[in-house]
Amino acid sequence: MRPGVIEVGPQRYRETFGRYYEEFTVGDVYEHRPGRTITETDNTWFTLLTMNTHPSHFDWEYAKETEFKRPLVCSPLTVAILVGMSVSDVSQKAVANLGWKEIRLTAPVFAGDTLYAESEVLEKRDSAKRPEQGIVTIRTTGRNQHGVVVCDFQRTMLIWKKGFGPADR
Repeated sequence: MRPGVIEVGPQRYRETFGRYYEEFTVGDVYEHRPGRTITETDNTWFTLLTMNTHPSHFDWEYAKETEFKRPLVCSPLTVAILVGMSVSDVSQKAVANLGWKEIRLTAPVFAGDTLYAESEVLEKRDSAKRPEQGIVTIRTTGRNQHGVVVCDFQRTMLIWKKGFGPADR
């Protein structure tokens, strides 16, 4: 049987995602694939959904007058996509996200850019109040198709230990 698959009955298999607390090792780096190309529609919908009314995200005529000469991808969309890219690897077995910090947006992102992400495990510890869970902190870094870092941030999550989460039932 291949990794990421468990047998749940005779000739019946279930694909699994994510890591249990015990499977995280400080210093490990996980590359998240596939990449994600951001479209103009993604950016417009996100700005509308979040009520972000800054014209630099959706008004081409306004954006032409800025230093970028075209609309920027709304920065919370960049963060959301990078978080989403990491879920199947680092937080699929999370109980909850406990927080984000040090979010840095280091280069502009435009429609047509493809993002790639990776996460490094910074620390982990057993939960003091929940013996069936542990706390893991990662740094996720996003790069565009040219390898330029466009965003990075730290995220702390509460993760199930093996044998305790809903995925184990």
